[in-house]
Amino acid sequence: MRLKRGSQQLLLAAVAAVAAGISNPACAGATINMGDDKSVSVGFGLRESFTSAEDAAPNGSGRSQDFNLDSGRLYFGASLNKNIKGMFNTEWDGDKIRVLDAAGQFAISPEFNIWAGRLLSPSDRANMAGPYYSMGGGYWAGVASRYGYNGGIFRGRDDGVVVWGNVADGKLGYSFGAFEGHTFGIGSLTQSQAKAAGVNADDSLMYAGRLQYDFWDAEPGYYGTGNFLGNADILSIGVAGRYQKDGILTVAKSGKYSSYNVDFLMEKRIKGSGAVAVEAAYYDYDTDNIILAEQGNAYSAGVSYIFDQKLGWGKVQPFARWQKFSADTNVDTKQIDAGVNYIIDGYNAQISAVYSKTKVTSVASQDKFSVTLQLQY
Repeated sequence: MRLKRGSQQLLLAAVAAVAAGISNPACAGATINMGDDKSVSVGFGLRESFTSAEDAAPNGSGRSQDFNLDSGRLYFGASLNKNIKGMFNTEWDGDKIRVLDAAGQFAISPEFNIWAGRLLSPSDRANMAGPYYSMGGGYWAGVASRYGYNGGIFRGRDDGVVVWGNVADGKLGYSFGAFEGHTFGIGSLTQSQAKAAGVNADDSLMYAGRLQYDFWDAEPGYYGTGNFLGNADILSIGVAGRYQKDGILTVAKSGKYSSYNVDFLMEKRIKGSGAVAVEAAYYDYDTDNIILAEQGNAYSAGVSYIFDQKLGWGKVQPFARWQKFSADTNVDTKQIDAGVNYIIDGYNAQISAVYSKTKVTSVASQDKFSVTLQLQY
């Protein structure tokens, strides 16, 4: 395939940027500006962990001792002009590199943006923050915030289009979109699987939306942040929901899928000392009484404190979180996390040590200890 001259120049510029190690001091990644609002950027992130889990050794009774690459991402971005941009990101799934995000971004104004392609659909704060921008992580275990598992093609992403913006001096954020859906990883069939199995169902879209109001500092942008690490005063309430007619497809029965949540975040800086943060969320999941193991209510709450005084290279942030999912099968899943983050460079360089204890109804509790290194360039 022959590249156009402009594409060749963009590709060569991106390669040169990586080779030279040029970076933007404001954020992770390398950016080459070519004038007239044209630019390309590239970066990558990784999360490597060591985990020791109770009764997880091959013999079934000893503690496991495992290193694991939890995440390995490549980030690519481009700007054609001040209004037309794009992103292309990949993720390591434990076996191969897959497309994570691939979307065109049309920035009409801060109050009105349109993104189309494969991306994260509107949902709760924890899911919009993801593993790289959450307070101590842990949510992606799927206890309370289950969007990453029961929505999307890969890592919660889905194909569709979303309209979003920030109005009222940036204090009110909104996002609404339509997506393919039919891809829930909860025992439901995908659309292609249902068709092959002869399931009689409508080809309806999944609709998702989120509203968030910030009473103190504004939070601009589409994605969320689980904790601002003492860099902002936040008092925020958000609501999100999803709905799809015939969103649950099984050989025996089809039905609607719907979910909604309310989330809260308060983070307050204490001059000369640090910052305290409190978060909480409530979730309601409805699978039309078809997959009861994923239907029910969930709750989460967390607290953290980041010390302003540095210890060596970074700051210390102890945290704790409680989560519970009550399925309509009368099976409860509870998890408690307690740990400490060592913040070297915001979310670009940090180390976390976490102790977790998980209890499922009628199953013995399990504890684990993990240490995770996170880097983003």
